[in-house]
Amino acid sequence: MKVAITSGAAEGPTKLNAFDNALLQAGIGDVNLIKVSSILPRNTRIVELPELEPGSIVNCVLSHMVSERRGDLISAAVAVATSSDFGCVVENSSVNRDPEDVRSEAISMVRYMMSVRGLEIKELIVEETNHVVEKCGAAVSAVVYLD
Repeated sequence: MKVAITSGAAEGPTKLNAFDNALLQAGIGDVNLIKVSSILPRNTRIVELPELEPGSIVNCVLSHMVSERRGDLISAAVAVATSSDFGCVVENSSVNRDPEDVRSEAISMVRYMMSVRGLEIKELIVEETNHVVEKCGAAVSAVVYLD
């Protein structure tokens, strides 16, 4: 199994358009996303996001935040932890929180998930994006399952 980790943030005239623009910036705006829960199979490799076939159906763990309030700081993060057995992913998002707190909370949650499963972390990666809203903004971070 291969996964890619990506993020994007953008503005748009509506919440839906801002979200779509953030997905486009992240490289996942032209596919159909299916949200899945947060387990990675054994031997998952983390790779760069390839160009995806438009219209394809793609599984992902998706974190997102949208706001229409000017000046809001929106954040979206995913944390990925792997082990020699399998791995876990968490998503975290927020409005007007210190981005480091959002990141730290994601790390804490994924460490906890691994711990309760008795898994030793081999690799831990966090992907996040933060955006100050101008009119209507969105932030997304995702773990995209490629095969």
